[in-house]
Amino acid sequence: MGLFGFGKKTEKVISSEKTADEPVCGCDGPISEDKTYVVEEGCCACGGKGCNIKVLGAGCKACHEQYENVKKAVADMNLEAEIMYITDMPIVMSYGVMSMPAIVVNEQVVSMGKVLKAAQVVELLKKLGC
Repeated sequence: MGLFGFGKKTEKVISSEKTADEPVCGCDGPISEDKTYVVEEGCCACGGKGCNIKVLGAGCKACHEQYENVKKAVADMNLEAEIMYITDMPIVMSYGVMSMPAIVVNEQVVSMGKVLKAAQVVELLKKLGC
């Protein structure tokens, strides 16, 4: 029974081998201990700041749709970014998100409570400098 989260199956979909807690650079460059990005010779266009995108959701249809729209936007932009879909509620709540789906870019909540179309996500990522 999934009432009140007891016995509820937890779903985590992460687009790479990394966990949701690891900070990453778009080029998998090194990261200092204080979780800031270190720019090295040969780093990609991220300039060392990376573009780490997380879609936070409860696993519902709208949240899956948001995740697919983010993936499409990143592909349309030819952007190298790590995209994660996180449904683990303690992690979602740690961002202070109360309505889902939500989009987090570089550990900052940039959208919540509505499903953005891929074109809207592209505009949002451009404004954020990804």
